[in-house]
Amino acid sequence: MTNPGSPESAQLEFFEVPSPCIGVCQSGPRGYCRGCFRSRDERLYWLKVDDATRRKIVSACHRRKLAYLRRQRQVEEPVGPLPVQQDLFGNNN
Repeated sequence: MTNPGSPESAQLEFFEVPSPCIGVCQSGPRGYCRGCFRSRDERLYWLKVDDATRRKIVSACHRRKLAYLRRQRQVEEPVGPLPVQQDLFGNNN
């Protein structure tokens, strides 16, 4: 029987983890790429890290994108109904 943490029990990976880059290479206000949501270091060292680390990076990018989309929805949706402005002259047109 093999240990769960031993190299013999590691899952075989047949395919390389693809880069999440979509060709929109601009840094946002938090320092993450606006296209793929990777940090500067994650982009810089992508070709040097192993597939397990790449999967962690892709997962982090996915979480960052979801958080970004959540923040965008909150900005777009008003908190409640807009207040009705009172007429100073008593006209209710």
